[in-house]
Amino acid sequence: MLARSSTVSADFPGIFTDSKPRSSAPIRIFLNEFSYKKGTEIFGEKEPADYVYQVVTGAVRSYKLLSDGRRQIGAFHLAGDIFGLEIGSDHRFTAEAIVDTTVRLMKRRSLELVAESDVTVARNLLNMTTSNLRHAEDHMLLLGRKTSLERVAAFLIEMDRRSTAAGVLALPMCRRDIADYLGLTLETVSRALSRLHDLDILGFVGNTQRQIVLRDREKLASFDLQN
Repeated sequence: MLARSSTVSADFPGIFTDSKPRSSAPIRIFLNEFSYKKGTEIFGEKEPADYVYQVVTGAVRSYKLLSDGRRQIGAFHLAGDIFGLEIGSDHRFTAEAIVDTTVRLMKRRSLELVAESDVTVARNLLNMTTSNLRHAEDHMLLLGRKTSLERVAAFLIEMDRRSTAAGVLALPMCRRDIADYLGLTLETVSRALSRLHDLDILGFVGNTQRQIVLRDREKLASFDLQN
C-alpha cells in the first residue's frame, strides 16, 4: 500500500461541491491518498470509523461475513463515490479493493467540524445519508422480493446508471461478487446473464465477459419490476 498526502481546501469532491460563492475563505483540511492492491482490506468491520473515504480510481466492495461463512456484499463503490461514513463510532461492514484502487481519506472529525460551520456541507451530508438509506431499502427489496432474473436485471440497470463510460459497461467486479451482492449462487447469476444474452438484451466483449454491451435497455428494464 502506497500513500501520498496533500493539503487542500474544504472542497472535498462529492460532498462540498457548491456553485454559490462563499463569503469567507474555505477551511483547510489535510487529505491523504492511499493506493490499495486488488483484494486488500481498506477497513474492517467493527473498526473505529475515524475516516471518510472517496474512491479516486478503481472500485471497492463493502461486505459482511455471515455466521455460516457466507459473504453478503452490501454495496459497490465506484470512482467518485464516498463511503465509510457511519452513524455510529464503528464500521458496520468491511471494505476491500476489488481491483487496484486509490482512495482519498479525510478525518471524520474534520468533516463534522466543517459541517457545523457550513450549511451547504451539512445539507450535502444529509442528502448523501438519505441516498445511502434509499440504496439500503432498495437492496433489501431486491433480496427479499425479486426473482433471480429480476435481480440481475436490476443490478445491470444500476451499474449502467452509475457508469461514466458510453457504449460498453465495464464491470470491475467478478460474477462471484455479483452473486454475493444479489444473494444468489454463482451458477444462477451465470444462467441469468446467459438468458439475457440469448434474448439479445446484452452482449459480451472479451473473454472475461466483464465488459457488457446493453443492446436493449427498455427490454432489460421490463425485467426490473421496481424500475
